[in-house]
Amino acid sequence: MPTAKTSLILGTILLAAASLTTQTQAASRCTSVSASATQEASVTCSAQTAWIASGAEGQRRVVFQVPNGTAPAGGWPVALLFHGSMVRVTSFSYSADMPFGGYYQGLLIRALLDNGYAVIAPNALTAADAWQTNAPEYADNYAQSNDQLFFNNLFAAMNAGRFGKLNPARWYATGISSGGYNTSRMAVSFPGRFKALAIQSASYATCVGARCQIPQSLPADHPPTLFMHGMADRVVPWSSMQPYHDRLLYQGIETAMHSEANGGHEWFAASPGKILDWFKRHP
Repeated sequence: MPTAKTSLILGTILLAAASLTTQTQAASRCTSVSASATQEASVTCSAQTAWIASGAEGQRRVVFQVPNGTAPAGGWPVALLFHGSMVRVTSFSYSADMPFGGYYQGLLIRALLDNGYAVIAPNALTAADAWQTNAPEYADNYAQSNDQLFFNNLFAAMNAGRFGKLNPARWYATGISSGGYNTSRMAVSFPGRFKALAIQSASYATCVGARCQIPQSLPADHPPTLFMHGMADRVVPWSSMQPYHDRLLYQGIETAMHSEANGGHEWFAASPGKILDWFKRHP
């Protein structure tokens, strides 16, 4: 039978735990709404906006946020998030009826922020809102692209503290479709900057849909890469991704794959957890 002292100790522990839970919930930058008979599920994370020079093309919008609280001594680890074609980023608000599994992109942002990662989501330049990584005129001449100019300016701004205190040794990148190809581009054209990559519904930097030729030799310092791909994807066939994954394996570069038999060209419900775990495994 518990004594009065024991009951007091247990009550103190429970009160402290409840207080910690409340603090943790309050610390989130994001709010969620569950689906109901009259409303779609949604998630919204507060966001900031910066404008980064893109040469003669003017400035590009960059949407970003850092976690609540004080940054670690070395700065926040940071995840760059690249959108797919025709889906620009103006805020961090997502609902369950968005195309390409956009709701799960919102849950990914929430998972990253709640686990101490800053999130930076830049916007592409081209009329189709696609990244230039695989545009015919730039695929093999990327140094002449406006994207490379923009990313050099973005990275300089990140290092200069424009997006808060970031850890220069812990950069990550992920993206879907065109943004997935652009994620691969980070390994090809910006060597040594990223700790790990996660590519959703895409393949190597210069590939386009079913047309995909993987180089015989990938960069020796290619970051560890996770692939998330639906086997029912008709936009970017699963078969275009597999040789990229296999080439990494052949070269002894760490890689992993999550496939969904009925998955299409979209973020999956599993994507936020899988990507967060992959980044955490590569501190």
